[in-house]
Amino acid sequence: MAESAMTAPTDPSSPDGEIVTRATELVTLIREHAAQGDESRRVVPEVVRALEDAGLFHLLVPQRWGGANATIRTAVDVVSEVARGDGSAGWITSLLMTGAGYAATFSEQAQQEVFGANPRAKVGGVFTPGSTSERVDGGYLVSGRWPYSSASFVADWAILGLLLEGDDPLGAALIPAEAFTIEPSWFMTGMKGTGSDTIVVEDHFLPDHRVQRFKDMAEANFLSSDKEHRLTSVSLPGAAALFLAAPQLGIGKHALEVTRAKLPGKPVAHTAYQQARLSPTHHTLVAKAATNLHLAELALHRISLDLDQACAARDLLTRGRIRNDTGAVAELVSKAVDLLLTANGAGSFAEANVLSRIWQDSSIAARHGYLTPEIGREAYGRLLLSHEEPTLSL
Repeated sequence: MAESAMTAPTDPSSPDGEIVTRATELVTLIREHAAQGDESRRVVPEVVRALEDAGLFHLLVPQRWGGANATIRTAVDVVSEVARGDGSAGWITSLLMTGAGYAATFSEQAQQEVFGANPRAKVGGVFTPGSTSERVDGGYLVSGRWPYSSASFVADWAILGLLLEGDDPLGAALIPAEAFTIEPSWFMTGMKGTGSDTIVVEDHFLPDHRVQRFKDMAEANFLSSDKEHRLTSVSLPGAAALFLAAPQLGIGKHALEVTRAKLPGKPVAHTAYQQARLSPTHHTLVAKAATNLHLAELALHRISLDLDQACAARDLLTRGRIRNDTGAVAELVSKAVDLLLTANGAGSFAEANVLSRIWQDSSIAARHGYLTPEIGREAYGRLLLSHEEPTLSL
């Protein structure tokens, strides 16, 4: 379906089923190419093209630019479904979807440059500052290196963190692909296909209209005047954490799916159980894992509703809870995957076993800085007990 024909539901408590179905229909294709994506260190072109043609990279883009302006809940369910096919595919979908959505919160001139010139523009990036910037007439002269720039291999633009002048120097810049090179640096044991290499920029002139202050983005004070665009009322850090947690759920669901298909008839080594489906130990392990996944999904949907209803834009306590809960989601899913691999046995870690790739992807994804459970708990607890602002952006 063409992106311009997409519509979004008005009820933020339920997802747009038609859009989520589009993601579900791609799961088989995604799985067919997952191993190849790992080998080449980037999701293969056939999968990228299918995701793009389904309009999934532009779910959070306003309808006036051909996007869906979908609810946060819809976007989360889509990312989870894609990740149920492959963790790397789910991760780049999340990053490109978020990048394009937030590109549409920049100034009108910047939006014209991104989407006016190319309605299907793909936007990646990383918010961690990796630059030096020099104030010049009309903007900044920027140079720097940004590692862990997922999906940079297909990005037409990148939103990159940079340090500016002033008391709150952290900013975000829209930089076109022709202004950067990509240095291969992503050689990891998991999430191999995300192509999270290093973006390198040298002496690029960045005009003022392609810059936003991170503090304003955290407070949902964006440069865009389009108040119909859902993301203009959503705090950036909370949404970013949510969209990084969403692939985890899909990865965990894949592990449960594989387990239910393959484990029941397997004999349990060194016991009298000829089939695992008869083993109370295995019943308990799988039930615990499934429960963790249910709880993780409930938490993701609660956060989605908070963000869709814009109640988290300026309420610091709610934003603290969101940061806490996204870390809890990653923790719940990681434990679920560990339980499922224990139930399946040591053979799960064979290189040819899909569960091995699932475990590696989950382990890497759960360790993103936005998802560290202890940091989220510290921030939330500080707000609950002392009512003091935490030492991180929420």
